[in-house]
Amino acid sequence: MAHAYTPGLRVTKSTILRKERRLPLPGEVIVKVGDRVEAEDIVARTHLPGNVKSVNVANKLSLPPSDVAACMTKKVGNPVEKDEVIAQTKTFFGLFTPTCVSPIKGTIESISKITGQVLVREMPIPVEMRAYIDGQVIEILPDEGVVVESGTAFIQGIFGIGGESGGEIKVLVSNPSEILEESLIDSSCKDKLLVGGSLVTEPALKKAVSVGAKGIVVGGLNAKDLKNILGYDIGVAITGSEKVGVTLVITEGFGGISMASRTFDLLKSREGEKASINGATQIRAGVIRPEVIIPLAEQGSVKKEKTAQKNVGMTSGHVVRIIREPNFGMLGEVLELPAELEVMESETKVRVLRARLLKTGEEVTIPRANVEIIES
Repeated sequence: MAHAYTPGLRVTKSTILRKERRLPLPGEVIVKVGDRVEAEDIVARTHLPGNVKSVNVANKLSLPPSDVAACMTKKVGNPVEKDEVIAQTKTFFGLFTPTCVSPIKGTIESISKITGQVLVREMPIPVEMRAYIDGQVIEILPDEGVVVESGTAFIQGIFGIGGESGGEIKVLVSNPSEILEESLIDSSCKDKLLVGGSLVTEPALKKAVSVGAKGIVVGGLNAKDLKNILGYDIGVAITGSEKVGVTLVITEGFGGISMASRTFDLLKSREGEKASINGATQIRAGVIRPEVIIPLAEQGSVKKEKTAQKNVGMTSGHVVRIIREPNFGMLGEVLELPAELEVMESETKVRVLRARLLKTGEEVTIPRANVEIIES
């Protein structure tokens, strides 16, 4: 068989990346095609509707619901301040005037003659969409957002938590098998993207948060430490909205696994440069991978990729990561993709590949389902 289709992660020194930046609701795009933008620049903005607060005016003024509208001092659409009178009525000979006030600042949304309740909507919540990566605006999505294009180094991880962030890359370990310990993190890590080796410990994660680090990229993480940090099991839902104080990208998997040399070397070679990071992960349908994006200094040096690139799958020469024991986490170069099914130790017949382990040079036979491509 000439090739096989299998999932993969991208680790590349140079590629053209396009990012859609869309607002959650229609709004205003404030840049134009051709503009150069920085990751922190706002490219579009909108307002989310505020929450609604119900005020039982009929009950507060001891009125039948049908009389509430006549007692309102504010009409539908009128702005109101917190504790401002919105309804009042007079009692016998006008000796005193019961009133009803708004519990929030906002706008009168509706007045019900059936229930006697008034709905007050809080002020709209401003939402700003940032570029996320340094690059050029190549397309405007009317009332929705933009597409930003950039020449970048690009690294995808296995799993992550935390949303979009960015900062200067700071490598804290000397080799990809070294553990990122608490003692390696100090005040110089503030606003930095920290790079570790095989594992980040729970105390190190907490120290990174306390000093104000923006992100951590590391080979592995213990599942127990993750639960302790989050306070709950992560489950299978999409990640990225966690409020832990730092964005985390795991490149290899759970447990102590040395970061792939090509990933570590790429990050090491770009130390001191600005990068964007996002821990959002979705394993099921509509796969989303956590990522690290490092803009290239020479944007014009990267050849533009074809927008519709044919996926030829895995072929001889591809580098793959083994994702099952034995040899879990190791990288290998595909030597052969036999067409025939082979019987494994479990006595099942599966399609296999033959690969040379990059670390030891050993040639092994592996079920194709037990590897993923490292795309470059």
